[in-house]
Amino acid sequence: MNSTRSLPIALLGLTLLMAGCAETHLVMNLTDTSQGVAPKVWPAPPDEPRYRYVGELTGEDNFRPDNWANPSNATKLFDWLVGLTSFNSQPVVLQRPQSGMVDAEGRIYVTDVGRGAVFVFDKPAGKLEVWDTAHGDVRFVNPIGITQGARDELLVTDSELRSVFRLDKKGNPVGEFGHDILERPTGLARDAQRGRIYVADTRAHDIKVFNDDGKLMNVIGQRGEGDGEFNFPTHLAFVADKLYVTDTLNSRIQIFNADGNFIAKFGKLGLNVGNLVRPKGVAVDSASNIYVIESLYDSLLVFDDKGRTLLALGGSGKEIGEFYLPSGVWIDSHDQVYIADMYNGRITVLQFLGKQQ
Repeated sequence: MNSTRSLPIALLGLTLLMAGCAETHLVMNLTDTSQGVAPKVWPAPPDEPRYRYVGELTGEDNFRPDNWANPSNATKLFDWLVGLTSFNSQPVVLQRPQSGMVDAEGRIYVTDVGRGAVFVFDKPAGKLEVWDTAHGDVRFVNPIGITQGARDELLVTDSELRSVFRLDKKGNPVGEFGHDILERPTGLARDAQRGRIYVADTRAHDIKVFNDDGKLMNVIGQRGEGDGEFNFPTHLAFVADKLYVTDTLNSRIQIFNADGNFIAKFGKLGLNVGNLVRPKGVAVDSASNIYVIESLYDSLLVFDDKGRTLLALGGSGKEIGEFYLPSGVWIDSHDQVYIADMYNGRITVLQFLGKQQ
């Protein structure tokens, strides 16, 4: 009798607390691990700084109520109810981030092979989403590349599922292509003007080019060491009508025009600063500086548009400016640089401060 009456009372109390939380708004913030000291910059003084540490993305800890400095019990209950905290569960965090992108509204998308999903850091909505469905009832296994597609779609490669998957802006699967053609798709880029999708097919040692309908239009390259040939290509970037390809086991970056014609290359195997041993992510900023992840030596290398080394930052570790087997790099419209610090389970964010010289 008492237990029967206690249920509506508990529900009423819960409803009242929920009503008290109705004004709670979540905001996304980069976690700043500098702990109040002067912002980390590169190069170090007295040289003129070109990059400033902004913070990092790790998961749900980047989202807090706007009154988090003095949270009430009602706010804490709200967090628990919506899944931001749990009395008995682990927080939702990045595990092994691979690559990513930022859309026009400021949402940050990160592929994570450890979680088998795409993390969406939705700053405008103040929420974190995890998309793990690739197609139908099939879940992502090894999502690698991600880029903006046509019709507000997101495109994601999965190297194990051997396809490019289409997701709508809410993360719902809407199709796939390339399964009967691709051997191990990894890097992904798109030429929005021409409606061309470039896919690094790592095991096939080439770049396959599709149209927005998923029809194969061209194949760039073959296995080899010559210009326009590849040895396990991985990451891609398409900027200002140029396709940048990380030719990983040839230890170089190759550059092509939109039609796949070879333009230039830079990088070589070696132990000096600026040499490439196991290059991965590649990106280009508004000043035409080229960023390359050197994964074996846990570094981010910056080159000018001629492939000349401008700056190297990083080193093995977990402190600010250090990495542990980093993977992808990408840049937003504000020249913020995002580094997928894979085995540290985080995205490190830097701000480019001005044109390199």
